Amino acid sequence: QVQLVESGGGLVQPGGSLRLSCAASGISFSIYATGWYRQAPGKQRELVAVISSGESTNYADSVKGRFTISRDNAKSTVYLQMNSLKAEDTAVYYCNGRNLLTHINYWGQGTQVTVSS
Repeated sequence: QVQLVESGGGLVQPGGSLRLSCAASGISFSIYATGWYRQAPGKQRELVAVISSGESTNYADSVKGRFTISRDNAKSTVYLQMNSLKAEDTAVYYCNGRNLLTHINYWGQGTQVTVSS
């Protein structure tokens, strides 16, 4: 059974930092591209950052220079370090894993990030 379990969300003041983690189980992590998406109230889910099995990365323009995605294949975990957080970063953040052979996507349950003073 495939599971992606996010953690690390919470309430933070503008300018603060959070680190999200996503632990995967039930998959061969090394053949999965992994990423983070977010969905704010009333908006569509959008890409935040992705990292391939070869650790190449891609970021949404809105988070470039502030967020860093990384992965630890030995721990089957992907991380999102978020710095200089803004109110507009408030959303539910979802972890995604995409099988590079079958292109099947798996999603975590989401973790809430709220940036507010």
